[in-house]
Amino acid sequence: MLSGKNMPGLRAKALPRAILIGVLDVFSIAVAFFLALWVRFDFRFVSIPVQYLQGYQESIIIWCAVCVFVFLLFRLYSSVWSFASVNELFLILGAYCVLCVAGVALKAVLDLDMPRSYYVLGMVFSGISTVFIRFAYRLLTSLRNQLAHVQRAGQNNIMIIGAGEAGKNLIHEFATSEFVKGNVMCVIDDNPSKRNKRLCGIPVVGDRNDIPEMAKKYHIDIIMYAIPSSSAAERKEILNICSTTGCKVQVLPGIYQLANEEVSVSQLRQVNPQDLLGRDPIKVNVDEILGYISGKVVMVTGGGGSIGSELCRQIARAKPKQLVIFDIYENNAYDIQMELKRTHPELNLEVLIGSVRNTARLDYVLGTYRPELIFHAAAHKHVPLMEDSPTEAIKNNVFGTYKLAQAAAKYDVKRFVLISTDKAVNPTNIMGASKRLCEMVVQMMNRESKTEFVAVRFGNVLGSNGSVIPLFTKQIAEGGPVTVTHPDIIRYFMTIPEAVSLVLQAGYYAKGGEIFVLDMGEPVKIDTMARNLIRLSGYEPDVDIKVEYTGLRPGEKLYEELLMKEEGLQDTANKLIHIGKPIEMDDESFKKQLQQLDEAYRVEDPNIKELVAKIVPTYKLTTKV
Repeated sequence: MLSGKNMPGLRAKALPRAILIGVLDVFSIAVAFFLALWVRFDFRFVSIPVQYLQGYQESIIIWCAVCVFVFLLFRLYSSVWSFASVNELFLILGAYCVLCVAGVALKAVLDLDMPRSYYVLGMVFSGISTVFIRFAYRLLTSLRNQLAHVQRAGQNNIMIIGAGEAGKNLIHEFATSEFVKGNVMCVIDDNPSKRNKRLCGIPVVGDRNDIPEMAKKYHIDIIMYAIPSSSAAERKEILNICSTTGCKVQVLPGIYQLANEEVSVSQLRQVNPQDLLGRDPIKVNVDEILGYISGKVVMVTGGGGSIGSELCRQIARAKPKQLVIFDIYENNAYDIQMELKRTHPELNLEVLIGSVRNTARLDYVLGTYRPELIFHAAAHKHVPLMEDSPTEAIKNNVFGTYKLAQAAAKYDVKRFVLISTDKAVNPTNIMGASKRLCEMVVQMMNRESKTEFVAVRFGNVLGSNGSVIPLFTKQIAEGGPVTVTHPDIIRYFMTIPEAVSLVLQAGYYAKGGEIFVLDMGEPVKIDTMARNLIRLSGYEPDVDIKVEYTGLRPGEKLYEELLMKEEGLQDTANKLIHIGKPIEMDDESFKKQLQQLDEAYRVEDPNIKELVAKIVPTYKLTTKV
């Protein structure tokens, strides 16, 4: 791979190479003008008059110096010769246009009396030699690679998808860089006009439908996807085809690298499941987000977690008056504190350690810093762990939320946004039931205070701590097996930035009492995702890496729902964000039930799940196996 640490070495080699080219220029220019004189007199040296030889000797050194100076002005010593192309040719033509004018001026100054053909032929021969010198390196490199191609038995054979600028740059790098190794065998592109053509000498052999056939024909080891401008749906379709080849697949991340001229092998990354979701990233109205956060005191609980830390990053960019991060885990809090100090030194940042279960601590923090907006991301979220420790789920999730909500109302917080989950809909586990109770708490508090309480509900987050994707990646790296709970289990997925953008925009839309829901497109079958991830890592499922089904865990269901039937659905200005209507409930009765629940978790009541089921009618208790 080509990385930043290699660049000093490249620069160190560039100066001697430029000096060598300069020396060759001087030599070739001197030879070119002598050759012009020799041709003028019919290739007979003895026929050249003495005055012309003297004129040549007196002027050639000065003329060579003028040429080198003009070449420097046109940056002909700054080009990378292995990439010499039409651009360099135009620079050379421009330089010789200037030299023609300089030649006329020099003739007048030195009062040279040479044959007119001497000047014309000299410029022609000189120009040819200048072009040849600069393109000879590329020609020799290409020839060397062609001759050495059969000797690279130990290197990977590579297929590049995309015959555009990105693909071209990758081919150049493999052909010329000493830091990357591999044989680029063929190129795939859907444009029929490019078929049977060559890209930098590499054949374009077909479109996406030809990928499996060509992978076999050319004995491909690695497929490199180099279409950074493609849509998510197109990328998914092509990568699904690639997954059938058994080749390892790498992806060039995005089109911005083309604009920044960063397209190289070092920008390639391994395929991740986000590439296979088949939808473009969720877009939000950034101006709305900036408008309601800018100049406000904002507090994020659980600010060191996956969602919480991304919330802090995006809030920091919105220029709040102050950002207060509240987390019980000091290591996580320290990490995001150091990151924000580095990336946003202007930010008024406070990082505080404490628990949302501690009423006294909440009173101090909210009373001291007076946040206007609170994003509540602190929670226990792991389903199997909470099944074994249900009282902790109730204590932290439900009563942590309740105590924080009461403190928010007490200290006149303008808006309170709860981070919820699709597992709160018809929950089959105590974690989901606890988050449903949290939604009920904020809806009740919204009716009882001036603070606008809302909840934001979304599905699984790609790459978050404890999510299935990092687990699969680790299992594949260790050689398997990859464990899937059930062959038919499906989940909704979104990226961490998407989830956080939704949370922030929902906070803007909030009027109080809503449960915001994201339309995340089609759910993804976990088994299919795991098998595609194995294939795109260059292995065959159940041959190289085994897929094992471990059975549904306690409280786990085959599919997640985002909206309860009785909630209904309303649209917002963002067509991908919807609002579930609040469910009618008896607040006084709910408070009494919360009191019973409070007493139950304090004594580690073994029947606490049954008590929760009485409060949350949609909670389906499962038997532990």
